[in-house]
Amino acid sequence: MASYQPTELKKGVVVQVDGKPFRVIDYSQKVMGRGGSIVNVRLKNLIDGSVIPKTYKGAERVDAAEVTNQTVQYLYNDGATYFFMDPNSFEQFELSAEVVDSAAGYLKEGESLNLQFFDGRVINVDLPKNIYLEVTYAEDVVKGDTTSSVLKDATLETGITVKVPAFIKIGDVISVDTATGDYRERKKD
Repeated sequence: MASYQPTELKKGVVVQVDGKPFRVIDYSQKVMGRGGSIVNVRLKNLIDGSVIPKTYKGAERVDAAEVTNQTVQYLYNDGATYFFMDPNSFEQFELSAEVVDSAAGYLKEGESLNLQFFDGRVINVDLPKNIYLEVTYAEDVVKGDTTSSVLKDATLETGITVKVPAFIKIGDVISVDTATGDYRERKKD
């Protein structure tokens, strides 16, 4: 089984602790005297969603989780269950809203994305780093208030709300960082 040194544990890396898969969601390293270091991480359990803190010393090894990815197409949801399909085999996957979690706000019908599997079961929806979504509602900007630092709320086609610059209007397609929910840019025609 592959393993990591603690200093290789960056955000997003999936490791195995006590036989369960965890994703690193926060990472900090403290360098001690004589070249040693301590790595503090926060790990999110990809099965039940719980978050735990963990500390590793420089010489320890951390097991990599045997996680596989499969490209699927998002079909639809009924509020409690999300439906995906393998575009090659047409096999369908159902995921509960708890597993989909915060990814729900970025799911667009017909879009391709990856599902992560651990021991034959889906544990995570792996979104692309950035995703383009259409603005369906944006507040009008106050006349004369056109400084680029002014942010306003915009509702996107999937129902999520993000802060955007004042010049964004209804119908614009914008890029959103799926990790932070931050506006990145307006799509150029």
